[in-house]
Amino acid sequence: MPATSTHSGHDLDITSDAIDEVNVLKGKIWNDKSEFDETVDKSQFRDYESACDRVKNFYKEQHEKQTVAFNIKARVDFKTKKRARMGVWEAIELLNTLIDESDPDTSISQIDHLLQTAEAIRADEKPEWMQVAGLVHDLGKLLLLFGSEGQWDVVGDTFVVGCKFSDKNIYPETFKSNPDSHDAIYSTEYGIYKPNCGLDNVMLSWGHDEYLYNVLKDQSYLPAEALAMIRYHSFYPWHREGAYSHLTNEKDLSVLEAVKAFNPYDLYSKCDEAIDVDVLRPYYQGLIEKFFPPILDW
Repeated sequence: MPATSTHSGHDLDITSDAIDEVNVLKGKIWNDKSEFDETVDKSQFRDYESACDRVKNFYKEQHEKQTVAFNIKARVDFKTKKRARMGVWEAIELLNTLIDESDPDTSISQIDHLLQTAEAIRADEKPEWMQVAGLVHDLGKLLLLFGSEGQWDVVGDTFVVGCKFSDKNIYPETFKSNPDSHDAIYSTEYGIYKPNCGLDNVMLSWGHDEYLYNVLKDQSYLPAEALAMIRYHSFYPWHREGAYSHLTNEKDLSVLEAVKAFNPYDLYSKCDEAIDVDVLRPYYQGLIEKFFPPILDW
């Protein structure tokens, strides 16, 4: 016969509270407000009016070529083509010479940006899984090394295809040269979708977000919040400007919370100072071992 417990409910509450206090001291909740950026001048970021011609020309090309037909083809190619087998840190090192033509805020290599993002999350004592999300969130840019048609189908803000292009997108006037803008169905408010069908049921412009999400969703131990951060971090028309609410549903509210919690670290950690990769490598390789298998299919 099992022994009768002599511990009171009050004692249990005290112990539980003590454990909670320790957990708080060990790290902050993932959706706590970011603190690292309190002194950052945020007006200096995403200034597309003053962007150089490289950025403006990029978006013009992206907005003309991201059609429904192209997006269907890109998804078929993803499922039918083999690209590479390698570990996460090896993938990070492959990005070391890549510069994102769509980004007006920085000209540093991608490995520096990934580590800057992860380090900002770490400085705010956010959970390890969120640090890892920061570390890998742009790894989908490997598409540039895997036969993409250009940068226009890899980087830049994402948007919904298959319905009317939102005027809250960057340089919305450039969509007039996209053939879908003149299609009888694709040019309507809902296009091929139903009201409030949810983001899981719409097609975002193909790029590094969607690609990496599909690579990692079945090959990592990351929680749903981390996968949402990865999948939608470039969907600025939605998470920053409030566009496409006619397509979202209740589930997307929790997704939006995760993406907004991640965005300050992705955006405001950017600076042109190089980071010491050799010093940080051991720490992040340790985290990678916790959340990924040694080798992934890319």
